[in-house]
Amino acid sequence: MHQDRDHHRLGGAALPVGVLLCLALGLSLLVLRFQPSGPEPAAGFVDITAVASAAPAPQATGPDASTGSYAQDCGRNQEGHRNADNVVVSPGTAGGAHHVHDYVGNLSTDADSTDDSLAAAGTTCTDGDRSTYYWPVLRRTDHDGTAQHTAAGASDDPHGDTGEILVPETVTVEYLGNPWSKVVPMPRFLRLLEGDPTAATDGGAEAGAHWGCTGFADRTTTDRYPLCPAGSLLTRTLDFPSCWDGRGTDSPGHRSHVRFPSAAGVCPHGTFPIPHLRVTVGYRPPPPRAFALDAFPEQHHSPLTDHAVFIGLMTDRQMADVVACLNEDRSCRESG
Repeated sequence: MHQDRDHHRLGGAALPVGVLLCLALGLSLLVLRFQPSGPEPAAGFVDITAVASAAPAPQATGPDASTGSYAQDCGRNQEGHRNADNVVVSPGTAGGAHHVHDYVGNLSTDADSTDDSLAAAGTTCTDGDRSTYYWPVLRRTDHDGTAQHTAAGASDDPHGDTGEILVPETVTVEYLGNPWSKVVPMPRFLRLLEGDPTAATDGGAEAGAHWGCTGFADRTTTDRYPLCPAGSLLTRTLDFPSCWDGRGTDSPGHRSHVRFPSAAGVCPHGTFPIPHLRVTVGYRPPPPRAFALDAFPEQHHSPLTDHAVFIGLMTDRQMADVVACLNEDRSCRESG
């Protein structure tokens, strides 16, 4: 009889202890859920003033140098056109990029796009260029992102990239000439890749994006994120290859049909200079050490993995205008 009473007393005392343990576990899970989830990139950060100044770029030296420039206004993705697709590398595979891309230009680009569907779509470029330009989003890692990919501002990526997506403050799309010779037109539907999304683990031979800050044009970095002073924009500059083999609009691996020129602008044997595409993306700097690039999980958000993709859809007339501007050494800006 006494033993039963003692048993009930112990059972009654155990119940509140179990409840308290559950409450403590629940609170600890809530704390973890609302802590900033974005890891600091493995490559880290560097104050832009600590980056060594680069030597000035070589001036045009060739006998037929094309020194013109052609700039477009394609917006800065105010429309919130984003997805985790890569129609050039993984056509037909939704989510095949394993990270989210920002788009300007063609409004329809996704994994299922075809040349015909792209040619029939609308565009954000004010001159009517239906080309598609895209690159990985940049996230603020101290803020959660909970909206869908298509919503401006924030997104949770199914492949593990989390945090508030930063909408670019500026996007500059420009075509430049060749410092050695005249350029020939790009073929319509040409595919171009810039940079390497696996550069942090494959040696980085194809890495090419440059990170910087406005007001510090002679200082850029590839393997660390720059910390910019107040009043300066954080920038990513993506220079595409510009020596075409004259045969196709794509190739196995998506690189061998268009290669980079030498520092002097001389194209490899058997290739021809085409307009040199440069895309520069600028952001209002987020809090120091609280931003990172979307990337494959094993790349640990390294800035070395920055990259961009292009599909050219200019009409023959539009491309002829670009080529004439470059070869006639004019500075042109199309704004509709």
